[in-house]
Amino acid sequence: MKTLVVGCGRVGAELANRLFQQGHQVTVIDIVASAFDNLEPSFRGRILEGDVLAQDMLRRAGIETTDGLAAVTSSDTLNVVIAHVALTVYHVKNVVARNYEPRRMSLYDAFGIQAVAPSSWGAQRIEELLADTTLRTVFSAGNGEVEIYEIQIPAAWQGRRLSEMVAHGGCLPIALTRAGKATLPAGDTILEACDVLNFSATFEGIETLRHKLGQAKEA
Repeated sequence: MKTLVVGCGRVGAELANRLFQQGHQVTVIDIVASAFDNLEPSFRGRILEGDVLAQDMLRRAGIETTDGLAAVTSSDTLNVVIAHVALTVYHVKNVVARNYEPRRMSLYDAFGIQAVAPSSWGAQRIEELLADTTLRTVFSAGNGEVEIYEIQIPAAWQGRRLSEMVAHGGCLPIALTRAGKATLPAGDTILEACDVLNFSATFEGIETLRHKLGQAKEA
């Protein structure tokens, strides 16, 4: 796969290094030459120094034949412009942009650009870890709007139905492991202490579940 990475800061360099290690053809653009120092010494992709908005820079980088583009500079305005041009002018199939300032996420939404917000996702994840150690996040979709969690059923929930745990909505059970064997759980599944439950949930759903678990411990 041919990929164009615009911006060689910490995120851009890490992305470029990972893609190159996986065998992809990678081109990196940055206006500051020293930014390329962030790349691993083993990186053998193509690097271009200059203003990505300068005439023909994107063409020099091979945007017309690229399979994917990542706009990961520290400027939300620039990322939106690059992503929009890639989508509408060059019809790049897969375009992803980095949201730098969370308060500017609406810019990406307005142009229908797929964006990742490391600051928002990171803050939410840290909040979860600080709030409760009984729930473990194993996968995050989008910018953390929906995540997959793993929980070991506490003794307080022994003998209760799974439907009681998720009746509030915002949580969808996807797997239950008991004695090393995983099954697809139903609402009438009777829980046993030390069962391992995986479920997807929104942030609101997981907060409600935390509250329920806390109430069970106090009872």
